Amino acid sequence: MKGAGGTEGGVAQFFVGLAMAVGGAYLLTQRVTVTSAFWSFFGGHTFGLSLLPLVVGAGLLFYDGKSRLGWLLTAAGALIVFLGILLNLRVYFEPTSLFDTLLMLVLLAGGLGLLARSLRPPTPPREDQRVDVG
Repeated sequence: MKGAGGTEGGVAQFFVGLAMAVGGAYLLTQRVTVTSAFWSFFGGHTFGLSLLPLVVGAGLLFYDGKSRLGWLLTAAGALIVFLGILLNLRVYFEPTSLFDTLLMLVLLAGGLGLLARSLRPPTPPREDQRVDVG
């Protein structure tokens, strides 16, 4: 029977690492606040201008669904809107104790380390560690 990642063994290590990583990530994300700010991708008051390629591209696609320019403008417009939203997010780490912060980070890093370790194949013993049988 194969274990985690198709390797021999490592199933228990995998689930312990997964639990640690999920627990650390959960605790860490509970201390983060995400807010949005005023749209300022190309300067102040420009959200409508950033929609222009998307709207023109959609219009071209309604006229001719095979229009390469229409697909290009639509994709570029959607990318501009997505990046504008992403770039205007503000992420704040709420005040917490040093112990809590270290606990979150060690759980996350240790869990990811155990997950990675459980997925790699076991190393064969070195020559000086081999035991002759018989």
